Amino acid sequence: MASPGSPRPAGAAVGLRGAPQYRRHGRAAVFRRSNCFKISASGKLISCDWGMQASKNKNTQKAEPFYRFSVPKQTSSEIINEARNVLRTLRTRRPFTPTEDQRKLFGSGSSRAPQNRPPSVFSLHASSFDVTESRPVSGVRLSPLNHKPILVTFIKDEDSSICLPKPPADAAEVRKVSSARAHLLRRTSQGNFRSAKMVSPDQNEENPDSEEPSMKSNLCRSNDNCLAEQRSHTPFNDDSRQLICNEHISRLEREDFQKGTAGTFVFQLGGESDQMKNPGTSSSWPRTTGWKRRVTGLKDETRRDKSEEEELFWHIKILPILHELEKEDDIENLCLACTKLYQALSEGNMLGKRFKRRSVLLKTLYKLVDIDSDPLCLKLAKIILAMKVDGKNLLSVCKLAFKICRNEENDDIIRNDRLLDCLLEVLRTEDLHKNHEALLYCMGAIKFMSGNAVLLNEMVNKGAIEMFLQLMKQINNHTKENDTYFSKLGHLLVQLTATLRNLAESPPARQQLICRGAAAELCVALEQRMSDKDVCAYIIRIFSKLSSYDDFCAALADCSRCYMLFLALLNKYQKQQDLVIRIIFILGNLTEKNNQAREQFFKERGSVNTLISLFQTYHELDLDAQKSYHEGGGEERKHPKHPSEAEDVLIKLIRVLANLSIHPSVGAALAAAPRIVELLVTVLEYKSVGDCEELVINAATTINNLSYYKVESSAVQDKKIHIAEMLLKLLMSNNMDGVVEAVRVFGNLSQYHEICDFIIQKKIYKFLIALLDAKSQDVCFSACGVLLNLTVDEDKRALLMEEGGIGKLVDCLEDFGPTDWQLACLICKTLWNYSENMTSVASCFGEDMDTLLVLLTSLLDEELVLDYSLDRDLRDYHKLYWEREFKPVAEKLLHRIQSHPSFPL
Repeated sequence: MASPGSPRPAGAAVGLRGAPQYRRHGRAAVFRRSNCFKISASGKLISCDWGMQASKNKNTQKAEPFYRFSVPKQTSSEIINEARNVLRTLRTRRPFTPTEDQRKLFGSGSSRAPQNRPPSVFSLHASSFDVTESRPVSGVRLSPLNHKPILVTFIKDEDSSICLPKPPADAAEVRKVSSARAHLLRRTSQGNFRSAKMVSPDQNEENPDSEEPSMKSNLCRSNDNCLAEQRSHTPFNDDSRQLICNEHISRLEREDFQKGTAGTFVFQLGGESDQMKNPGTSSSWPRTTGWKRRVTGLKDETRRDKSEEEELFWHIKILPILHELEKEDDIENLCLACTKLYQALSEGNMLGKRFKRRSVLLKTLYKLVDIDSDPLCLKLAKIILAMKVDGKNLLSVCKLAFKICRNEENDDIIRNDRLLDCLLEVLRTEDLHKNHEALLYCMGAIKFMSGNAVLLNEMVNKGAIEMFLQLMKQINNHTKENDTYFSKLGHLLVQLTATLRNLAESPPARQQLICRGAAAELCVALEQRMSDKDVCAYIIRIFSKLSSYDDFCAALADCSRCYMLFLALLNKYQKQQDLVIRIIFILGNLTEKNNQAREQFFKERGSVNTLISLFQTYHELDLDAQKSYHEGGGEERKHPKHPSEAEDVLIKLIRVLANLSIHPSVGAALAAAPRIVELLVTVLEYKSVGDCEELVINAATTINNLSYYKVESSAVQDKKIHIAEMLLKLLMSNNMDGVVEAVRVFGNLSQYHEICDFIIQKKIYKFLIALLDAKSQDVCFSACGVLLNLTVDEDKRALLMEEGGIGKLVDCLEDFGPTDWQLACLICKTLWNYSENMTSVASCFGEDMDTLLVLLTSLLDEELVLDYSLDRDLRDYHKLYWEREFKPVAEKLLHRIQSHPSFPL
């Protein structure tokens, strides 16, 4: 036996909301379907009743009316009520969006012509980068050094590797050294760090242009060697500074050093680094390499000291890795070297723009871009982005990141190398006006990442949504539609909104979008970019996903201009099915539970006319499709898995009409709109439930809602006979959902005598009686409602006996009474009407009289029937309905039977 809160049968197309049906005006002492109800602000029906109407020509003392009651709060009872309400909202599936086969800057369905949009595929080489843009930026004017550079001469000693300094003997020697140093500086500034020469004064006299093998900069020496070198060119004495070289130096580094000890090495003092801006902060590298020092003296001396430390770090930690990058051919080793390089740069605080050797470093990295390897290019992109390049180089490295992210197979290495952090930093810091093209490819790469669930969650956790909305706000602030910059920003906005569409799938992201006012900002973008179909499509897809949730629906409904925007888009893109269906779906979500939203949309200028126009357009498209299909020799479709595009639009459009009709004034206005009713009836005419179940059932549900409103100009009332004929076709179908929906409409229409006569003439009442055997509470409830209205007319009451109707009503009372007091009450009211003028109890109820008396007696025993094992909320609901609905009717019916003169004592 089904429970009162059991869901509708599988395949049901609707969720339910509403109130009881109309009652017929008629004679006294009979129960009828009543329209006593009250609609809450949210559109819920919070009170209803099955009343008794007093007659003008009968003794009104014969039976008292039963007053309506209210359910004071939303409880488990609403689960049960949904299956009983006549005014109901409709639910449907969200439109399906297929995933793009390939990752592209603009999808295959883009409205942008290829020549009018940035390319998704491009070649990228070392020549794409500009070395001149890689010079360091100090940010301050540098003061001259207080001492002259000191030439250090290395003397090869068989017994000792200590390098002793030898100052130049005269002015001529100084000039020679200066010339050699200038030559070294020129070579280094050009990036050819491997050819930095070892020049001795004697050799310089004989051949100024001669070149020795370069000194390897991983200077592997003993502690004494390092100390001797440092003393040779430091202004401090031994007591004021002590440098201790790390003894953990690899054998390879020592071998490299030994190869470069011949000749003389000119030690060049380094430039100012970022860390030099804070003289009180020590470098991080001495701690990790084992160097320790004690700094004293003046501020300038400290700055110079830091510059020297940076220079030492460059030669000891960075330069060897750059050598390795130049000579290495194996991709895996190159990747490992890039990883070490990034770690070393980070360790030495050399990331960013304030680093004198930056151009040398970047030139080496740019050359490696020519190697066709995504893992290597990923390492390179990460370092280049960390060096804070700008201009052409920023554009090129963002394209490089885009190219890497375009391949879905790279998602794992992208996640491991934390490329997302670098790209988010670009979005956070770079100027939109100056670097909008670079931001386009940066955002495109992030869009590709958002297609990966793990990377998407990382975005949410790293605060990416706030960055995205800030970027959108900047774009929205530029409103000059006619300039080229506005158009270029549109390309960026496509990438941004596509990323937000992917993020909308994540519950944490959804909460952030709501809290940070995404709905309002998206509406601004939608209004400004009304002519950009790509932007509109992505924003509408975001709304389509998020509007499935009540909290976002409430936030979107607060944007009062959203209804105007949606109507404008529907009128502009009326035949763009992919856009229209999503807008209609959003409107259906907004009007499903919000009574204020129903009223606001209805009051928008041209709202109803727009819906009618869309209905007409897609109805004709559906007819044309059916005609072409049949003319082509195709057989009629049988139970298709999915509706066609035109059918899907009509399904969601009718859903909007059904939801709007919940509002009293809006529903009454729609019921009086002949074109709307005509189109709904047309659906029942040319579509069978086998063609498209959801479409036909939605149309019947909407007609049912509109038939609720008894207004003078009701188009439903004018077409009631034709509607009944269409419902008969649905009633005879094999689809139980369709049958139940048709019976519900008959429940409303049976308030009219013409429809009651139609039911008798077409023998529909026999079918209704047969439905009492369906063993379904919903089906029995709907069928019993129509039978209740039929028994209002005295000449139709005897029909209940023809098909064993009384016995089936008693069986329903026995099966469902203890768990469904609404249905039990409805059965008792039907029996009350039926027995109004009975001459004999035995002839009236026949062999079912004894069973009925036992049932009524037992069901009126509160302790016996109320199941106290139910949870408290549901138990209170049952008790409320039992006391106010069932008990008064059952007591009166039992009293009528037992007090009748023919009742045996």
